[in-house]
Amino acid sequence: MRVLVAEDEEILAELVATGLRRAGFAVDTVYSGDAALAYLGLHDYDVVVLDRDLPRVHGDDVARRLVATGSRTKILMLTASGTTEDRVEGLDLGADDYVTKPFEFPELVSRVRALRRRGARPVPPQLERHGIRLDSVRRVATRDGRALDLSPKEFTVLQLLLEADGAPVSADELLERAWDANADPSPSPQFRSGGEPPQAGVVQVCVSSLCSELGEPALIRTVQGAGYAL
Repeated sequence: MRVLVAEDEEILAELVATGLRRAGFAVDTVYSGDAALAYLGLHDYDVVVLDRDLPRVHGDDVARRLVATGSRTKILMLTASGTTEDRVEGLDLGADDYVTKPFEFPELVSRVRALRRRGARPVPPQLERHGIRLDSVRRVATRDGRALDLSPKEFTVLQLLLEADGAPVSADELLERAWDANADPSPSPQFRSGGEPPQAGVVQVCVSSLCSELGEPALIRTVQGAGYAL
């Protein structure tokens, strides 16, 4: 899943982003309301962690614009004020959840996951197909009982392919859902001298590495013009 953290305290924003990445999310960070609106217009985020007191464009106005456009992005508001009136006001603006500072980080991660589940097609926490078993909460995966040593990106790609239930998932969709804006678009020299565009290259490298870890017989196939399918 992809998350936008909009928080004007840059140190806090990066701490939150780092923690969410460790939990397996693709995370972008911005420090003002106008930047939040720009990013929200560019990418299809599952959740925005939105500080109410943002500069240039207030967090409340960001929430209003998201609601007005019918965006599917869920809003988790962050604020230093935890009065009942503030919580009610934030929820009335269109926020889906509300967390006051300071907060316990495991709770924030849990709330982000819960919002993603509410905004997406229901998917069980454990996915199984062709001998692969993936637990999206514990973030462990096995094939025929053998533990898979997957990087966070490989795990997310495998999860997206399992959720597709055999349908192909395009490289663009994998890139959008699993990588954030800071992803290195050219991870390998073989993709810097022509051939596949760098965005396709970063996905191809990850899928190739995932295939190696899954072992034989091969489970991921390339669907010409459509992407990858499990």
